[in-house]
Amino acid sequence: MRRQRFSVWIPTALLGAALLSGIVSGPAGAAADEPPLERIAFGSCARQDQPQPIWDAVVAMNPQRFLFIGDNIYGDSDDMNVLRAKYALLGAQPGYRRLKAVCPVLATWDDHDYGQNDGGADYSKRRESQQVFLDFFAAAADDPRRKREGVYSAQIVGPPGKRTQIILLDTRYFRSPLKKTPNTAEPGEGYRGIYGANDDPATTILGDAQWRWLDEQLRLPAELRIIASSFQVLADEHGWEMWGNFPHERRRLLRLIRDTQAQGVVFLSGDRHLAELACLPADHPDGVGYPLYDVTSSSLNAPSRNFTKAGVRFGNELNSYRVGLTFFDVNFGTVLVDWEAADPIVRLQVRDEKGGVVLQRRFPVSQLRSGAGK
Repeated sequence: MRRQRFSVWIPTALLGAALLSGIVSGPAGAAADEPPLERIAFGSCARQDQPQPIWDAVVAMNPQRFLFIGDNIYGDSDDMNVLRAKYALLGAQPGYRRLKAVCPVLATWDDHDYGQNDGGADYSKRRESQQVFLDFFAAAADDPRRKREGVYSAQIVGPPGKRTQIILLDTRYFRSPLKKTPNTAEPGEGYRGIYGANDDPATTILGDAQWRWLDEQLRLPAELRIIASSFQVLADEHGWEMWGNFPHERRRLLRLIRDTQAQGVVFLSGDRHLAELACLPADHPDGVGYPLYDVTSSSLNAPSRNFTKAGVRFGNELNSYRVGLTFFDVNFGTVLVDWEAADPIVRLQVRDEKGGVVLQRRFPVSQLRSGAGK
């Protein structure tokens, strides 16, 4: 199939619509003619009815893509008119409007913009909500997501040797019901959630069709792969929503990365109203042969309640994979890549409301290759 070409004079808004429609996604439409992605920003959990000053800092870094990875609004309704009205409030935010003028916005959803708190396949309005989501993010009429179940999508940007693959998973549409468990932990032990592990092989997060699609995507050539999950992939001890709620699905995801020999994978996640960096070591029993990072960024304008009376940020939540500290104030994430270095340098960052870097992990892209980090 002939590759679509874009000239620099195409308005940003039109280019964004093209990207969302899938014109430049997938093997035939990989955007090899676009410059490599050096600046990607992402975030989650935006209260649409509250000020969103953080967009000033996001826009100031001039991202080439912004990834909205869930709880983009707090809809929580089976009334589609309610969801549309709340999306309209986000669309009217001055900072968000400026962001759309700077770069394409790519999105997936979490529970609140999906329409049901902690919802999954049991949400009765998931089909209708999907169309509302696609309408707001300007998906074209012929976008594949208009006809298939789920809002998952992918694209590859950049020439050979500098390709970045962006994969946005849908962790809601197909997800099996969560398993509640009594929380018997003593205060201060770091376990605060209400959900336990369910290893029933009949349960799922992604569903059969999305698993097949992800297998295909991971076999495409790319030097760096950004996989966005609305909730955390690596953290598995806190008891809230996470891939650890379905350990067999988490193992399947890691095994798929290993079996497809997909190099350069980095996870982005949100949901938690906190920010942290986590790493699965290369030699972990479930490892993929190189260090696997999960950068959690949340929230864009609704900070965590984990504060002392004096206003000091604190936290005591288990995460054996955490690297460094946890940040509890409003934040957004960035993935910066220096493709001009002999061994391109990747910076995974969390930034505060003013754009200051509060968490960072820096490494050469060669570290994300089988055999690295052992």
